[in-house]
Amino acid sequence: MINKEVQPQSRNYTVPLITITLLFFMWGFITCMNDILIPYLKQLFNLTFFESMLVQFCFFGAYFIGSLIYFMISITKGDPINKLGYKKGILFGIFLAAFGCVLFYPAATFSYYPLFLGALFILGLGFTVLQITANAYVSLLGSEDSASSRLNMTQAFNAFGTTIAPVLGGHLIFEFFSSPDGSFSAVATRIPYLIFAGILLLVALLISRVKLPSFQTGGEEEIVKGWGALEFSHLKFGVFAMFCYVGGEVAVGSFIISFLEQPQIMGFNEIISKNYLSLYWGGAMIGRFLGAISLNQSLSQEKKALYMLGAAGAVFLVIFSIVNLSFSQVSFFLAFIVLNFIAFFVGKSAPARTLSIFAAINVILLISAMVNHGELAMYSILGIGIFNSIMFSNIYTLAISGLGKYTSQGSSLVVMAILGGAIVPIFQGYLADQFGVQHSFIIPVFCYLIILIFGAYCTKYLGHVENTENKSGH
Repeated sequence: MINKEVQPQSRNYTVPLITITLLFFMWGFITCMNDILIPYLKQLFNLTFFESMLVQFCFFGAYFIGSLIYFMISITKGDPINKLGYKKGILFGIFLAAFGCVLFYPAATFSYYPLFLGALFILGLGFTVLQITANAYVSLLGSEDSASSRLNMTQAFNAFGTTIAPVLGGHLIFEFFSSPDGSFSAVATRIPYLIFAGILLLVALLISRVKLPSFQTGGEEEIVKGWGALEFSHLKFGVFAMFCYVGGEVAVGSFIISFLEQPQIMGFNEIISKNYLSLYWGGAMIGRFLGAISLNQSLSQEKKALYMLGAAGAVFLVIFSIVNLSFSQVSFFLAFIVLNFIAFFVGKSAPARTLSIFAAINVILLISAMVNHGELAMYSILGIGIFNSIMFSNIYTLAISGLGKYTSQGSSLVVMAILGGAIVPIFQGYLADQFGVQHSFIIPVFCYLIILIFGAYCTKYLGHVENTENKSGH
């Protein structure tokens, strides 16, 4: 299937990485727009929490359907990406996502909720193809030992998109394209999503012009069929962990605006809450930049500390300049950055161990958000983002580590697990309707407990993928 030996290890992959990173930024931006759509469509169509979570159900449900189709093709006909190539797969995913964005125009014109859900499903299918192709592609652009570091870096720019989306996207929908009288109207979503479609097509044009290295063997004898990927126990556990991670992250992000609207929390409206939502996703951006440095085994501990400090400061200033909040309102984030530093060094740059530590911190923060009120509850829920940071890339690389010829097949299974983003918010929405928003966060608590256990499992049974200090010193 995939034969990296056809490419020299010394080859410079800087240009391909920059190009793919631009794509990560754009799809992070559009994905996070769902968190703006949920409260907007909830008020527009007078929906319950459960009904409004159908936004995430359709979007992330598409990941499951698309990945299932891909997996079934791979076990019967052979890996499609091996036949088509990563570049064609990435371009197809972009075109499909752009088409989903265009479908928002008729949905908004007719102001019909099911049409919005249909557009989100198509958009999700496009991003499914990108998840299968682009994530695996980044992991192949260099050595396996540095795969987590590279994926954390590209995911950091994905998080940059999610950080900007609540502020810019929220301004476009809640203010710039809203009705003059301030009332909610579906037409406010038409122009923004047409703009997103246009930008995606420009990115596709750029990628089509850039020479990307090929990792396909082209040999028919290398085409992998059957269920071989499922023989790896760490892959199966990794699929479940990814289900929980995406479900937990999406559920928390989806409810932040509603959470901050609660009178016992802060009583904010949507225009104010969207800025705090940016802090949640901005935390993920900080953590991913730090993770990319921490997991880079070519750096000494002293250089790691210095670079991480510089990156944290720079990214914090970027976030501060984006959100419409005062320094006093965002200064609490400095404490989470310090805690993030400590967690990285306690984890000793080992992907699995660091994953467990971050998951444990998020369990504590969620419990704090459930039992406290006011600013303490708000800070607790917003702090989860910075510790979500390395989870996708670490779970992904741990799950597909050592799969060899089954890498793309395993990748499709891991991406299939993004179904968690469809299922978990639905369950939390049901609990929010029954018991209130604050108590509904018990669902993500269980999600992060599973991730904690997966990290511990990989620490014990996948020692060969742990980048320990002893190994880096040889």
